[in-house]
Amino acid sequence: MSIQRLPPLNAVRAFEAAARLGSYVAASKVLHVTQPAIGRHVKLLEDWLGVQLFERTPRGVSLTPAGQRYYAKISTALQQIADAGHELAPGGTARWLKIMVVPAFAKRWLMPRLESLRQLRPGLKVAVEPNPTFTEVDGKTADLGIVYGLPGIYPQCRTTLIRPAVFPVCSPSYLAEYGPLASAQDLARHELIHVDDGEWWNLWLSTIGLDLRVSPDVLYVSNDHALSMAESGHGIALANQVLVKHQLAAGTLVRPLPEEVPLESYQLLLPTGAIGADVAWFEEWIRAALQEEFSPRAAHMTDSTE
Repeated sequence: MSIQRLPPLNAVRAFEAAARLGSYVAASKVLHVTQPAIGRHVKLLEDWLGVQLFERTPRGVSLTPAGQRYYAKISTALQQIADAGHELAPGGTARWLKIMVVPAFAKRWLMPRLESLRQLRPGLKVAVEPNPTFTEVDGKTADLGIVYGLPGIYPQCRTTLIRPAVFPVCSPSYLAEYGPLASAQDLARHELIHVDDGEWWNLWLSTIGLDLRVSPDVLYVSNDHALSMAESGHGIALANQVLVKHQLAAGTLVRPLPEEVPLESYQLLLPTGAIGADVAWFEEWIRAALQEEFSPRAAHMTDSTE
């Protein structure tokens, strides 16, 4: 098998640094070479590839469309080379994957799967930080983030993982004492459990076509806390299948109404720049795991075997 001819690797490193930092000057400082040397390396790479990679501007450099495509490929490749050496180096520091994630998803879906995740990725150590209010990750305190929200509000959104339907849940004891509910209109006379000033409940109500607005007397910091209150019989909370699949199956929570609508989505956030091999692997793993468990086909197969 013939091996394809590789471009000059020092030129590739110079290009990657200049593209990532947007400046020959900054790249020269990172690589400990002169600014003209960065320029010569980039020109060498452009000649080797036969395309222009940068537009030169008074403020620095910007990638051409061809440069953007090339950078997306080689930045990942260089990170994978670094990761491969790190994994083999004796006495190297542990490989940690630091994940910041909204609390309910962390506790009710992700954390029960951590051991099987680590078995699939030998040598990987995982740190999970539940956080109900973050909007971005910096690549240092967290390698990636998982949030729950509406599309378009997270600039670092890499991908939408899943957009599950939302529906009310309560404990069987609450429903026995205060139910049944004949329609969603009956929610007005029930104790509704809130995680905000009423916005989520009001969005759900309007989306199902109900002209009803509610507001809280008490609100909870996360969906996990709200669902714990619902499990304890304190009222009706909003949930989705990702968070309460096992509780519904076990009967600790029930659905007092059949209405359900998709509202927000779980989204994966990544910092700017190249990502490591472990982060790329985790992205593929979580997308496949959620798809396998909650796709319409998976739900149909589950129903047919019960």
